[in-house]
Amino acid sequence: MTLAQTPPAPSAARPRGLRVQAGAAVVYRQFDVGYELDLQQASHLLASSAPERKRPVRSEAQAIRIKNPPVAISLATERVVVGGASCDVEVSARLFDFGVVSIGFAVSAPGEPSWADFTAFGNSVDVGVNWTPIVQKHLVPLLDRIAPAIARPAVAPVSEDYVVFRIRRLLAENGEPLPPGALHDEELVPLLLDERRALSEAARRELLPHRFSYYPDDLAILTWNNALIVEPSPEDADVEYVLEFANAQLLELRYFDAVLDTELRRVYERIAGVRRTLWGRVGRRFPRLLAELQALVADTTDVIERVENSLKVTNDVYLARIYAAALDVFRGRVWRSGVDRKLGILRDTYGMLNALAQASRTELLEVAIVVLIAIDIVVALLLR
Repeated sequence: MTLAQTPPAPSAARPRGLRVQAGAAVVYRQFDVGYELDLQQASHLLASSAPERKRPVRSEAQAIRIKNPPVAISLATERVVVGGASCDVEVSARLFDFGVVSIGFAVSAPGEPSWADFTAFGNSVDVGVNWTPIVQKHLVPLLDRIAPAIARPAVAPVSEDYVVFRIRRLLAENGEPLPPGALHDEELVPLLLDERRALSEAARRELLPHRFSYYPDDLAILTWNNALIVEPSPEDADVEYVLEFANAQLLELRYFDAVLDTELRRVYERIAGVRRTLWGRVGRRFPRLLAELQALVADTTDVIERVENSLKVTNDVYLARIYAAALDVFRGRVWRSGVDRKLGILRDTYGMLNALAQASRTELLEVAIVVLIAIDIVVALLLR
């Protein structure tokens, strides 16, 4: 089957009175909680919550290889006010072996709203609800439950958030089903970009280029902050799955980029501090710093490799293309390039300091030999 990005339909064919069937929004908040998560142990610790380790289920999902599927659990049902109305929120969590916990909040839109009402609902879920207290309410107890499964536990200051808008079907004003292609930029811009003014054609082309369709009745549109998914099968959550996975990988790249920034500044300060000491001027040895640099480079390389190998694409099919597009939208390659560059600087710094340490040892050995020879000569003269 030929797969192609779905081009936007001409604005002249724009239908009126669009309605949404089974509309919902899923808010994700993701956190780095440690160096590594033992998912088998975490599943045992969460046994009372019926943990699952799902993979994408579509037939073409065979092109996606997940070495260690994440653990998913349902946490609770909360009530939040969205656009002035009280709504039920299904709270869930997904745990990734590279140390990320993703908390999800699924909110269903009431009834079959018009497109304008669904847009207002989506914007309210995205920016009108303070999710932080609810996140902390569920994240802290969850981390307590899985604490034995977390290696080097620590919640990083860097977090990631994303929103997925989901629709089962698009309807005309008279209730007749419409193909997803009936959605045009004029409808999409307010929902996905939260813009009320009309955008230029160039801006729409730049900001909404990633559109994918596999069947005539499905559609996925990706942006940096959110995505819209039209999927008639309620059980099919594969697109959300790969988007959540890609966001978790992005979080790790952002986290280690920040860690390496901090460590580079600290290394330069440590080197300057050692050089200012008497021992630093004479010996120029950095044993503790060398050990720390070696451990940092090894740990970062190990985690980044695990992150990148956690999901592999073996064929260019629908889900694989959405995953690749998500990494492109999230600028994953740019973040990885930054991490690699900083690791290269640390490796070069390690090599320089190690060479200085070896030169210092050689110099001290030469000085010791000269001193011993001088002592021999002095002793010989005194004994005459």
